[in-house]
Amino acid sequence: MSVPETTPVIGVFALQGDVREHLAALRSSGAEPVAVRRPGELAGCDGLVIPGGESTTMSKLAVSFGLMEPLRARVRSGMPVYGTCAGMIMLADKILDPRSGQETVGGIDMIVRRNAFGRQNESFEAALDLAGVPGGPVEGVFIRAPWVESTGAGVEVLASYDGHPVAVRQGSLLATAFHPELTGDHRVHALFTAMVRTAGESGREASGGRISGVGSVDCR
Repeated sequence: MSVPETTPVIGVFALQGDVREHLAALRSSGAEPVAVRRPGELAGCDGLVIPGGESTTMSKLAVSFGLMEPLRARVRSGMPVYGTCAGMIMLADKILDPRSGQETVGGIDMIVRRNAFGRQNESFEAALDLAGVPGGPVEGVFIRAPWVESTGAGVEVLASYDGHPVAVRQGSLLATAFHPELTGDHRVHALFTAMVRTAGESGREASGGRISGVGSVDCR
């Protein structure tokens, strides 16, 4: 008799960015998606997606709404987080060309360059072989996308384009420079949902049945 898969609660940082598309992609991947705007909503989530948008605005809003430090604390505690485009920038330990006062959540030992692939009118799509995602290439949508300038020893490069890493993973953190949520292909979200399930199983084993790091506040 097979054991049914758990349904992880995965939040989407909802102060700025393409939130709706991620909520739909996560739902189709077997997660229970919720919008996160406040620390109390974050506390009930097993994982989080930081969407594309404008990274400087995201940084300022996260600070204004009291989310920046709770986000950093959850990343340090091992909560899985997936960042796309601006979300990749938010997960970088260092930005090569930050704007004045711009902060990041951090967690991935990498340096990123903002808007590396050009302006809005230079957006493009490309087929990418993405390690860990079966079924053939993933279609990546690049919109004012960053790229990874360099990575530390603990970072796994999952995909590159034109010689630059555009998908990376470090432990429970995943980041892509492109937008898989805009294509209708939800395999990257399925990969992240599986990462959240794995982290939840490990947390329950470590805490005697309760997912580690999740408080009593329910973000449903």
